[in-house]
Amino acid sequence: MISRRHVFQIGGGILAGLALPRLTLAGDPVEIRMQGKADGSHVWFDPIGLRIRAGQTIRWTNLDPGNSHTATAYHPKNFEHPLRIPEGAEPWNSDYLLPNETFSVTLTVEGVYDFFCAPHEHAGMVGRIIVGGPGRARPDDVAARDIPEAARLAFPSVEEIMDRGIVRPA
Repeated sequence: MISRRHVFQIGGGILAGLALPRLTLAGDPVEIRMQGKADGSHVWFDPIGLRIRAGQTIRWTNLDPGNSHTATAYHPKNFEHPLRIPEGAEPWNSDYLLPNETFSVTLTVEGVYDFFCAPHEHAGMVGRIIVGGPGRARPDDVAARDIPEAARLAFPSVEEIMDRGIVRPA
């Protein structure tokens, strides 16, 4: 027979587990939505900050009916932008995605990956993914002067992503 105390212990353990920041399973693709207001006055990625495991696949989907967007890694190979992904990681650039189009990439090197939308970086359409842990690289301290102010201010902090696991736009 199960006692009331035992039931409460099990229930408390389940609730505690749900409250912890969680990494999604490596086999599950994670979706980042590209969105915007109908009049084009505001564009964003949702989520804007995310923590995943090495080997996780990220899929960007353009849900903005009025704009095309890109998912582009901060890397010198992409429009001579500063390096804001881990050294040794492969940069990516989705090219322009029309409404309802998708692009996927699998991230295998641990660290912090910053990305942007090429036509909307100046409007602050950026995001940050942490694979595993942040490692030694601190993108907030690296090449910040080469990024538009709206983009620089839009990044969620590494600490917030590590604490919450997922950060939605404000």
